[in-house]
Amino acid sequence: MHMTVTVAVAGASGYAGGEVLRLLAAHPHVNIGAVTAHTQAGARVGDVHPHLVSLADRILQPTTAESLAGHDVVVLALPHGTSATIAAQLPSTTLVLDLGADHRLTQASDWEHYYGGQYSGAWTYGMPELHCATGDTQRDKLSSTRRIAVPGCNVTAVTLGMQPAVTAGLVDTTALTAVLAVGYSGAGKSLKPHLLAAEALGSAMPYAVGGSHRHIPEIMQNLRSAGASDVNLSFTPILVPMSRGILATISAPLVAGAEAPTTKELHTLWQATYANEPFMTVLPAGRWPTSGATTGSNTAHMQVAWDDRARRITVVCAIDNLVKGTAGAAIQSMNIALGFKETLGLTTEGVTP
Repeated sequence: MHMTVTVAVAGASGYAGGEVLRLLAAHPHVNIGAVTAHTQAGARVGDVHPHLVSLADRILQPTTAESLAGHDVVVLALPHGTSATIAAQLPSTTLVLDLGADHRLTQASDWEHYYGGQYSGAWTYGMPELHCATGDTQRDKLSSTRRIAVPGCNVTAVTLGMQPAVTAGLVDTTALTAVLAVGYSGAGKSLKPHLLAAEALGSAMPYAVGGSHRHIPEIMQNLRSAGASDVNLSFTPILVPMSRGILATISAPLVAGAEAPTTKELHTLWQATYANEPFMTVLPAGRWPTSGATTGSNTAHMQVAWDDRARRITVVCAIDNLVKGTAGAAIQSMNIALGFKETLGLTTEGVTP
């Protein structure tokens, strides 16, 4: 019989924090402890997350190390650059999961270029399915850590989508292209004119164009882990009028001298790569992912094809940015670190329409 752990959630008033609470509320071995916020401190959880009925009467406390102390697990759903200060004040025995970017990057120069400010060092990376140069997966590292950096949502879609080809040495990773349709919850809850419904509905809007998106170095870092010696990525995210979800289209040419594969051969490779992964779904041949099919689930749906005219491999990967892209990845990693069954509290079933 498994133990029960107490989990505190900092930044619980935001979209990511609220999604963590939703998943934890259904976890059989979790008691939810302190829930904290900054500007929303003092409010009821039900006032900011009306869908969280079982937690509606909880009061959001101020986010301090003192309010987070005494828990087995602490989830930090805080703005980038703010997690490290809180985490440094928590005991080394506490399992801490950072949903922000503070501890994802292994190179200080990448942090300084894309985020600025002080670099706080890298934690164990929370993508269990990520392949490593040693031949294992990141899952093995998660089973013995107490500090986990949860991946970025766009990063997850691109990494998992193209990883099989990178590990197999099929593609020229210096010529990767990724274009992503992204739901508005990925932009957070802050009130900004371009995020208003009047601006967003019926319109698609690119952002962070021209190599400026902060997830680029993280994707490159992951693909190097999967076996790429050098990575160059053209990455363009586009906000589209849906509340959540990511549909990523990633393509790359073959490595020099490689024989052109068939779509069937690629499909077999993707299936073999993820055959034992509980949250990876390679769709039947000819069926393409839709973002809505993954809503509410911790699953990545993907499909692959060989474009003979363009001489490129094209992959489409769909995830829920708030589940597999954020909160679900945190719970999955937490389960592994605590020795729980990896799938506890998570579902592969989506909610549609």
